[in-house]
Amino acid sequence: MLLVVAAGLLLFAVTVGVAFVLLRPVTLKIAVGPAGSDDAQIIQGLAQNFAREGNGVRLSVTTTAGPVDSIKELANGNAGLAVARADEEMPEGTEAVAILRKNVVVLWTAGAPKGTPRRGAKSKVKSISDLPGHRVGVVDRTDVNARMFRVILKESGVDPDKVEVVQFGPSQINDMLKDASLSGFAVVGPIESKLVSEAIVGTARLRGEPTFLPVDVSEAIAARHPLYESEEIPGGSITTSPARPDDKVETIGVDHLIVAPKSLSETTVGALARQIFTAKPELAREVKAASKIEKPDTDKDAALPAHPGAAAYIDGTERTFMDKYSDYIWGVVLLFSILGSATAALRHFIRRDERKLNILHREKLVDAIARARRIDTIEELDALQREADEILRETLDCYDDGAIDESDLAAYHLVLEQFHHAVVDRRAALGGAPVNLPRMRAG
Repeated sequence: MLLVVAAGLLLFAVTVGVAFVLLRPVTLKIAVGPAGSDDAQIIQGLAQNFAREGNGVRLSVTTTAGPVDSIKELANGNAGLAVARADEEMPEGTEAVAILRKNVVVLWTAGAPKGTPRRGAKSKVKSISDLPGHRVGVVDRTDVNARMFRVILKESGVDPDKVEVVQFGPSQINDMLKDASLSGFAVVGPIESKLVSEAIVGTARLRGEPTFLPVDVSEAIAARHPLYESEEIPGGSITTSPARPDDKVETIGVDHLIVAPKSLSETTVGALARQIFTAKPELAREVKAASKIEKPDTDKDAALPAHPGAAAYIDGTERTFMDKYSDYIWGVVLLFSILGSATAALRHFIRRDERKLNILHREKLVDAIARARRIDTIEELDALQREADEILRETLDCYDDGAIDESDLAAYHLVLEQFHHAVVDRRAALGGAPVNLPRMRAG
């Protein structure tokens, strides 16, 4: 009985422990930046939503200076997730969880700025092929946008070394537009972003209406550089009055997404992906940019593949609780079945002496039947009856202790009935008064 109780307590403890581990929220640190950006607002909104809904995966937000620094946090192990561009240099094994937005390259040129001797003069640059020998301003705090621009030049048949790239931070757009030495400009971001609209509206104010430069080889670039995609800037998508651009413009784009190391639990990432896309409709009402969240490419040959956990959620191949833990559950059932059998066998072994004693008592009672038929005095018959009473008491004690089972008790009952009849017949033969003989009781 003590072993059974101990086994029950062990099972309860294991069940509670497993439930605690499985149901305990997992908190992932995510690096995102810069502060105040659409990315930071989306991630902060997701973190608040997950906490409010009591989800199994929570987010702890670490603010960085930008995507490049976020990737460094991921590489150094200071964060389990990061928000970054697909074309950035990432640690080996980094995979996609969700696409937050798509960035496109916007290239344009304009006349000389106001306040210069050539004020109002039209730009001689009409296409990308006209850029050699000119200086181009690129809005880029790091080198990632400048590197993307050089890919466009090279694939367009222009020697990147013949085009001077001058980098400006996002807060230096006005300084860039006032620089009379610049003949062209480039910015990378969502079409509807404030950064793009400010750059184009500022150009119209300081240098006259911009002329957009199409990337005619966008499909070739996407084919040779899988991290880039061929995109279009729809007419009137930057400003509507007047419409800028006045017609669609071919360009290239790149995903901006949440990434995670492949080593991160598939179950955790699958739950995270589910939570992100479940929260998207509600979050989009608070942060407009959240409406652009998309599912990553689940093809195995994708340039930046989806994390297996996210892919399982997207493709509908997630394993259920029973799929994951059925082997463990049946293993526990089998373990306790074996434990129960072992316990029964141990009890059987421990009670072996009592069973032997019970068999001996039964044989004595069988002998007592024969003796009862030969007894000549009532006194000897009474003594034999007392001996039978003692045997009965010990037999019932053995049954209560579990040393014998009901089948053993039934066999004893049969012998006791025969003894009863033998005593009654012999007492009648000796002329004695009838007595109440012992009867079997259960338990």
